[in-house]
Amino acid sequence: MNRNSDWMQRDLASLWHPCTQMKDHETLPVVPIRRGKGVWLEDFEGKRYLDIVSSWWVNVFGHANDRINDRIKRQLDELEHVILSGFTHQPVIELSERLGRLAPAGLGHCFYADNGSSAVEIALKMSYHYWRNVGRPEKRRFLTITNGYHGETLGALSVGDVALYTETYASLLLDVIKVPAPDGFGLPRDQWVDQARDAFAHMEAALARHAHELAAVIVEPLIQCAGGMRMYPPEYLAWLREACDRHGVQLIFDEIAVGFGRTGTLFASEQAGVRPDFLCLSKALTGGYLPLSVVMTTDEVYAAFYDDYSTLKAFLHSHSYTGNPLACAAALATLDIFEQDDVIATNRGKAEAMGRLAEPLRDHPHVGDVRQTGMVVAIEMVADKASLTPYDFRERRGLRVYEHALSRGVMLRPLGNVIYWMPPYTISPEELALVAEVTHEGLELATADK
Repeated sequence: MNRNSDWMQRDLASLWHPCTQMKDHETLPVVPIRRGKGVWLEDFEGKRYLDIVSSWWVNVFGHANDRINDRIKRQLDELEHVILSGFTHQPVIELSERLGRLAPAGLGHCFYADNGSSAVEIALKMSYHYWRNVGRPEKRRFLTITNGYHGETLGALSVGDVALYTETYASLLLDVIKVPAPDGFGLPRDQWVDQARDAFAHMEAALARHAHELAAVIVEPLIQCAGGMRMYPPEYLAWLREACDRHGVQLIFDEIAVGFGRTGTLFASEQAGVRPDFLCLSKALTGGYLPLSVVMTTDEVYAAFYDDYSTLKAFLHSHSYTGNPLACAAALATLDIFEQDDVIATNRGKAEAMGRLAEPLRDHPHVGDVRQTGMVVAIEMVADKASLTPYDFRERRGLRVYEHALSRGVMLRPLGNVIYWMPPYTISPEELALVAEVTHEGLELATADK
């Protein structure tokens, strides 16, 4: 029995993997990883895999990054964890101060959790509770756009709209208002704004009709990641901010996946020049090392909860590992790298290279769209190019790409029919070229008639 097989068998006897039909592993091997370095992961037999999906979009500066490692090791010798209710510690204070300086101006209050879904739950609860505290308890509903994804807990799932995740649990979910999303799929980039303007008419109408009962609007800025990497222009966010202000509705930006440089700026909201009332961050916050999330909000929101205890206006929400010092240390090291290495500027050249490598795939007879925002590229396979008819999901064309890529040492993990690249920022030109080559091979195999 080889070493990989041993770990696979032990895994399947004891683990239930996330977002997985476990029966698939009767034929599809689980890949046991022994170690990682840079953009590469290595299994127990020495085979390497290029992590082009950043291990579910979290890793930005490579695996086993020396600078992040050193910061965590130093923190480990000082303080591993302490309750954050009534107590505090240096890393969480320093991280909150730095985030306050980096985020859109006015988001000066940080509330921590340990994953993206929990951050969305906090933002939803905080918005609902804000309106209750200021004497508007009727403002308790939420408005969002179709095809969004905000996590798997019930509140977060309620404001999402990817049927694969929501339909099974529909009877458990909140009654959320949803309007058509802006979506540049299949359109030239110069037509994205016009399409978004047409879509925004639905948002404007919903705000006008429901403002009296709405607590907040929640969106993923610029890229709907789990919704197939669908993209839209920043103008939509500017229109949304203005409309929310006009109708007296709060605005939540879920930048859990798109924050920290993914869209070409540190925060996606920068491209629209607007500030949300709540900003949700996670994933790349710790460089892909440790679970940590944060909701940033304004003085106005904070003040609505600040009162004598007997008024029961306090936000009585908590998680055991809120503001964990080790995770905060990883986040501080990550922010150091962004600052010291001028990462956002360096990424512009890498994003241009990604675009050049992906562009030839547009001519493939079964590619309906190649789209890019910053350091994210998506290639969408279709059954018919002229009509943009998708492949039936049961054909599992993306799985064919995944299996081929693994055989070539690349971890491409398509979202249904959408192949995407979301690499760590340390990826080299040669490594990007390998990804493009393997993607083309995978496309040919996946779209061949069988």
